[in-house]
Amino acid sequence: MKITILCTSEGHPVNAFIHRWMDSRRGQHEVTLLRTCRDLQGGDLLFLVSCGEIVTASDRAKFSKTLVLHASDLPQGRGWNPHIWQILAGATHLTVTLLEAEDKVDTGAIWHQLTIAIDKAALWNEINDTLFTAEMKLLDHAVDRLATVVPQPQRRGVDPSYHRLRNPSDSRIDPSGTIAEQFDLLRVCDPQRYPAFFDLHGCRYKITLEKIDDGK
Repeated sequence: MKITILCTSEGHPVNAFIHRWMDSRRGQHEVTLLRTCRDLQGGDLLFLVSCGEIVTASDRAKFSKTLVLHASDLPQGRGWNPHIWQILAGATHLTVTLLEAEDKVDTGAIWHQLTIAIDKAALWNEINDTLFTAEMKLLDHAVDRLATVVPQPQRRGVDPSYHRLRNPSDSRIDPSGTIAEQFDLLRVCDPQRYPAFFDLHGCRYKITLEKIDDGK
């Protein structure tokens, strides 16, 4: 089987999980990791993993199936950064969805879903570990069940919700607020790519949150 993974950000933390997954499939399938749609050649499966480019119908037509990983219980939570927005809203469980790519974002038929628990004390890297491990299981599901899967349409009668793309300013902390009030925001901020920060006395300060005792 010829499999392509399109992950447009070389610095995204999911890349370590992708490389381990590729190693696990080496010798069984031909697996290629690409960074841009321009390099898509075609094959059996195209996985869009943390993909920031629009993959057109003509690009998708080069593959038997094009599948997306999305961390929400669709049709709720379409759009960008769904697991971050849900955790900020207080979620302690997330649904991770494997679905078919369509022209309209996150509207395709669902292949499989997994539910994961997010501990209230988990920091960004621990959240990533849980989320990306589930995503790799969904890649396994697609590869192992390609010939037998029966995709299901997204739930009818449920009004879709949409998330906007987060940007660096969304990591702003209010210096007059409490840590407890802003802990969910502090813990989802990636300290390398989108660090938490606050402005005070005419200066900007970066906040790095690290767990030194897991409480066990």
